[in-house]
Amino acid sequence: MIDLLLALTIGAGMTLILGATPWFSRRPPADRLAAYVPRTSGRTRSANHGMGLRSTLEPILDTAGSRISSALGVVTDLDTRLHRAGRSTEPFQFRLQQMTLMLSAAGVGVATWVGLGPPRLISVFLIGGMPLLAILGMEQTLTRAIQVRQDRLTAELPVVIEQLGMLISAGYSLTSAISQIGARGTGVVAADLRDVTAEIRRGVSPPNAFNSWAASCGMASVERVVAVLALNSEAADLGSLIAAEARAIRAETHRDLIEVIERRSQLVWIPVTVATLVPGLIFLAVPFYSAMSQITGS
Repeated sequence: MIDLLLALTIGAGMTLILGATPWFSRRPPADRLAAYVPRTSGRTRSANHGMGLRSTLEPILDTAGSRISSALGVVTDLDTRLHRAGRSTEPFQFRLQQMTLMLSAAGVGVATWVGLGPPRLISVFLIGGMPLLAILGMEQTLTRAIQVRQDRLTAELPVVIEQLGMLISAGYSLTSAISQIGARGTGVVAADLRDVTAEIRRGVSPPNAFNSWAASCGMASVERVVAVLALNSEAADLGSLIAAEARAIRAETHRDLIEVIERRSQLVWIPVTVATLVPGLIFLAVPFYSAMSQITGS
């Protein structure tokens, strides 16, 4: 068992060393040109079908990582999750880092088990629990990054949509207004609008570019904004519709904030209640014990 684990660790180390050399890590033309083609929702696959190291490891890591994520209740593909988190890391690189961390944790657990010889329960945790915790840690970090970015997008969206409505009311077209906001802004929404503008300049129709943005974000507020923007060729006054949607999003954000405040205010009473009940129980226990002592005569 130990020899097998050591062989796997050495093999993983040799794989990482060979993957860092230029001959093995050479990117195929399809991957080099992927940044200049329209992004589609879902997982992108390389067109290279050779016997290179990456083409060999990628399906294995992808299948293993997808099964682990599915077991944890994650249904969204990794490429979309990385995009929602605002990371430029490729899915293969993320899975490789995840498996490397898992093997490192397994190596540390085996070394601790061999060196210290702990009890059986601790040994099971060291050998099986530490690699699982390593995988869960990276998944939780990615989930937290997605939540933080979505919170920032929710906070910025009403302001950006109001700016978009003012530009359209001032005479700008929809595409030019989005281009202006994306070029001048520095937030999360501005970065997404820059991606939308880049897709439109590549030849993608504006409705498809907006739908791709809504699918990649996975947020109901963005989907509603995209539904309003789809009325560009039908509505006579798109600026007022966008302003109304901005007010609705702001009101929804305000309701969510009030809900969070109310929930936190209720949590404040938990330590107060505990701090009040414990001394009260003590004061009640003293006369009760005295009365019981008088009755029993002890």
